[in-house]
Parts: sequence; C-alpha cells; structure tokens
Amino acid sequence: MSPLARHVCYFLDYGALSLYSLGCAFTYSAYALPDRWVNGPLHRCFVPVATFNSFVCTSLSCYSRFLELECPSTSKILRTTAFLWVRHPGHDCAWNDSVAGYFYHLFFAALTGFLFASHLPERLAPGRFDFIGHSHQLFHVCAVLGTHFQLEAVLGDMRARRAWLSARAPAAAAAHTFAVLGAALLGNLALIGLFAAALVRAPSASLILQSSLPEAERPKDK
Repeated sequence: MSPLARHVCYFLDYGALSLYSLGCAFTYSAYALPDRWVNGPLHRCFVPVATFNSFVCTSLSCYSRFLELECPSTSKILRTTAFLWVRHPGHDCAWNDSVAGYFYHLFFAALTGFLFASHLPERLAPGRFDFIGHSHQLFHVCAVLGTHFQLEAVLGDMRARRAWLSARAPAAAAAHTFAVLGAALLGNLALIGLFAAALVRAPSASLILQSSLPEAERPKDK
C-alpha cells in the first residue's frame, strides 16, 4: 500500500467512526433520552448537533495526521479529543435494567480512550507485547465490549419505555433518518476528499508521506 493510500484509509476510518457516532445519536434520540428532554428543544436539536459533531470529529482526526511529524503530542490530543465526547446524554428517567448497561458502556469507552492515549502496557516493557497484549489490541477488545453493553442498554430501553415513548414522542420517519444519514455521509466524504487533496498539495506533504515509507525506500540526501 502506498503512503498516500495508507493515509486516505485512515481518513476513511475516521469518517466511519464519525458516522457510527451519528448512528448512536439516532438510537439515543429514539429510545434513551431522559424523560424531561422528550419533545423538548434538546430533543429536536439532538440529531442535528450530532450530525455537525460527526463533521467536527472527522475534521479534527484527519487534520491530526498533518501534525504527526512536527507536533506528535498535539496530533495525539486532537485525535483523542475528536472522539472523546460522551455520546450518551444522561439518564434521569425511571431506573431500569438498561441503566447498568450504560454505565458499563461508559466505563469501557473511557478505558478505550485511556489505552489509545497511554500506549500501556507496551511502553513499560518494549518488545514484550508486540504480538499479544498490545494496547491497540486491548483498545479494540474494550471498544467491542463497550459497544455490546451499549446495544444491550438501548434494547433494554426500547423494551421498557416503548409504551411511554409511543404516547409522548412521534416515531422518527425512515425517510428523514436516511436523508440525514445520507447528508452526513456525503459531507464526511467531502471532508475526506479535501484532506486527501491537501495531503498531496501541502508543502509538508512530501515529508508526511515519506515518513510512512520503509527506511530502505526513503530518498537519500546527497
């Protein structure tokens, strides 16, 4: 894979994560918002704000790759901050079995971010966790566990609050949901295209791309 393709694949990965966050917003808006938010201004703004947030996440993450060489710490902070927002709005409705699931979800989400930022345990024993126990492996395990508890919690809310929500909140139209999702998809693809073009045209692009090449393939100074 060429260095340019590698960076573009990272951009696509960031866009996919942003769209995942928007998907979470759809389900939370439908089933998991606190009782006092339902049909209120925050309920009406929740999905539009989440759509805008998906653009912010993609932009920050893609931009962070331009800072990897000169400001690696800033690059890491931007990339972590982009997906640090807690996407569950709170839960002050009646206690049910799903509440524990949300707590587990938030715990594993926080642990995922910690592993991503800290590079533990391999930084304590370099070379010993290259194949098993690397932070990136643990990062994905925690992310999957967090997603599992998130899904179980949303399904629990859907079952427990279906009658209450049906009487108080209009059901979301499928056409509207797909329209918002389509607009977010196109917007994120446009952002990825802009950053990919900037990667080629930016003055520092050659250094960014060369840093991704194996040592033997990098141009030698004469």
